[in-house]
Amino acid sequence: MSRLLVVDDEFRIRQIIRKYAEFEGYTVEEAVDGMQAIEICRKEEFDLIIMDVMMPELDGFSACREIRKFRTTPIIMLSARGEEYDKIHGFELGSDDYVVKPFSPKELMMRVAAVIKRTGGEQGEQVKKDVFTYEGLSVDFSARIVTIDGKRIEMTPKEYELFFYMVKNKGLALTREKLISEVWGYDFFGDERTLDTHIKLLRKSLGEYSKCIVTLRGVGYRFETN
Repeated sequence: MSRLLVVDDEFRIRQIIRKYAEFEGYTVEEAVDGMQAIEICRKEEFDLIIMDVMMPELDGFSACREIRKFRTTPIIMLSARGEEYDKIHGFELGSDDYVVKPFSPKELMMRVAAVIKRTGGEQGEQVKKDVFTYEGLSVDFSARIVTIDGKRIEMTPKEYELFFYMVKNKGLALTREKLISEVWGYDFFGDERTLDTHIKLLRKSLGEYSKCIVTLRGVGYRFETN
């Protein structure tokens, strides 16, 4: 049974999420602000964290940054602000998804299931131990490590998943719909702008090797080394 940590300073929001989450079979712990969330995460492990952005004591972005220092737990950010900057900032800090308030509890639960399936499913699979190299770029799939000229490149969990999928399908034209389906684990609720935002972040992380991610106008993207 998957464990969720719901972090929001609004009691009503926590109760709504708890109600739907428990109906779906999850167990739920609650935190009222970022500081409490960090304290709980230091002591306990969760399968996913639902984190509000605007909270007293410590906001969700700051809490996400701190939690990422010692946990790789998937995080879904909640915010009343849907500007692209806020979404990009959340993804840069390591969040796995971003949901704008007011939200549909049913949609949120579908996103929760998709993220847990994607991240938790991989833990139970035996990953093939192989390494892809291209000039100074090295991708260790089993260790989930990317290096450029021997220096490790830090990426968000979703960046790793997206990049690994593209590298494993090197040379193939990958449509936006295919990438969203394979990397995020859902189709109907996928947002192409979310994919494009992650591609921008991924290119930024890759530096000179950003050239390997080629945009296919009107189609999607392709990873190539030619």
